[in-house]
Amino acid sequence: MEEKSKILIIGATGFLGYNLAETSLKFGHPTFALVRDSAFSDPIKSQKLQFLSHAGATLLKGSLQDEASIVDAVKLVDVVICAVSSKQTLDQKLLIRVIKQLGTIKRFVPSEFGSDPIKARVTELDDGYNFYAPKIEIRRLVEAEGIPYTYISCNFFMKVLLPSLAQPGLEAPPRDKVTIFGDGNTKAVFMKESDVAAFTISAVDDPRTLNKVVYLRPPGNVYSLNELVEMWETKIGKKLEKLHVLEEELLTKINGTSFPSNSKMLFIYSAFIKGDHTYFDIESSSGVNGTELYPQLKYTTVSEFLDTLI
Repeated sequence: MEEKSKILIIGATGFLGYNLAETSLKFGHPTFALVRDSAFSDPIKSQKLQFLSHAGATLLKGSLQDEASIVDAVKLVDVVICAVSSKQTLDQKLLIRVIKQLGTIKRFVPSEFGSDPIKARVTELDDGYNFYAPKIEIRRLVEAEGIPYTYISCNFFMKVLLPSLAQPGLEAPPRDKVTIFGDGNTKAVFMKESDVAAFTISAVDDPRTLNKVVYLRPPGNVYSLNELVEMWETKIGKKLEKLHVLEEELLTKINGTSFPSNSKMLFIYSAFIKGDHTYFDIESSSGVNGTELYPQLKYTTVSEFLDTLI
């Protein structure tokens, strides 16, 4: 059996990063985490680090701003997975430079884990903030440097819009009235973070995912807003009053608010009106369908997630 790659996780105290580190260990990979000094004094983060350490992870002190620590960490591994927040996207530039200089990394997975930034059409908005531009910049840099990569396009994490049934301002699914944006028929994709981690770790040693985008579109997790509302109504045994917000009205609301306050409305516009998750077919030259590559991986469905909210 081929030896499993040694994996470095950057951002292991974050929600996705922690799942990636846990899954990497569970799948038998020697696992390392580059961790800021400050994380060890944070009660929640230090608890996560303690668990990872006890599970077998090697914790390395450092950050994306400290070149020496990046060099020391990258030298130890075969694969680097970055899971920092979107506001830290451009902080990966120094890491990319180190990976290029060392020339020993078999696969780099940059911090994307959302909609495919190349396919996203919300950049048409004149909101003064292009959410996807930094991710596109990092992709271009990785490719220009000839670094072997895999991009993970998992679309929405379940925790982002699903707990409110895509209702801005709500923390739980509605019980009386629900807003339908657009015609309600455009489909979005939802993934649980632990499932994203399982597909990501499965992909790092797979030659089929080399220099490709891995799209996650599980059949049980692709739904329109109308379908989500109908599913929720069935689960609670009650019909909801439908309010309709057309595209123009939603755009007015988005443009009347600045980022990140309007982020949920932007995501709704992107997925449920522009169809950024599902308007395109996966091109075999540049992408693969992760749920078809790894049929053995079980994942949480939207229906199962909604069951937890009843």
